[in-house]
Amino acid sequence: MPAAGVGRRMGAAIPKQYLPLAGRSVLHWALAVLLDAPQVKGCVLAIDPKDRYWPEFRPATDKPLHVVDGGAERFQSVFNTLDFLLKLAPPGARVLVHDGVRPCLAAAALQRLLNQGLASESGALLAVPVRDTLKRQDPAGCVERTADRQDLWQAQTPQLFPLGLLHRALGRVIAEGLHVTDEAQAVEALGLRPRLVEGSVSNLKITRPDDLPLAEAILRARTATDKGSD
Repeated sequence: MPAAGVGRRMGAAIPKQYLPLAGRSVLHWALAVLLDAPQVKGCVLAIDPKDRYWPEFRPATDKPLHVVDGGAERFQSVFNTLDFLLKLAPPGARVLVHDGVRPCLAAAALQRLLNQGLASESGALLAVPVRDTLKRQDPAGCVERTADRQDLWQAQTPQLFPLGLLHRALGRVIAEGLHVTDEAQAVEALGLRPRLVEGSVSNLKITRPDDLPLAEAILRARTATDKGSD
C-alpha cells in the first residue's frame, strides 16, 4: 500500500491519509477492508521516511503489518514494498496494490477482483467504464475535440498481480526512466494485458477537500446498511 504522499492539493496540516473520516482516519478505512478479507495475509505500507504520524495512527490488527520507506514517486514506493515481500514470499505469490487514500473500497468489489484476478497470469485491476463525455483541451484552454469514450475505463485500485511479475515490470520502469501512473501500466509495457474487473464509482480517491464529505457520506450510508441487515 503506497501511503507516502503529503497531499499538497488538499491544503491540510497533515498528510491526507491521516485526515479524520467518519470516526477513523482515511488510511484506517483503506486498510480495513483489505485486512478483513480472509485471502489477505498481511500488508506492507510504504510511508515517507520523515512521516511522524504513523505510530499514532497504526491500526490494531492480528495480521502482519510491515512498513518500508516510500519513494519520490508512487511506483518507487510500490517497488520498495515488493522488494520487501520477495524476502518473505515466492515470485508466484499474488499481491494487491491499493491506494492508502482510497477509503471506500467495498468488500464485494474486492471479492470480485480476487475471484477473477487470481486466475489471470497477467494480473487484474478494478476499473469502471467511463460514463461522462470526455473533452480534449487545446493550448488556449478551449475544447480541441471530443474524445471517443467507447471501450474506455477509469482505473482504480486494488490491482492484483503475481509478485515477481510486478517487481520485474516496475524494475524496468525504474531502470529505463519511464513514468507510469499505475501498476497495470507497468505490466502493459511488458506486452501483457491485465484483466479489467468492474468496480464502483463509490471507490473514490481522496485528492481534493470536497472528496472528504462525499467519502464520509458513502461510508456512513454503508455502515447504516450493514447495521440494518444484522
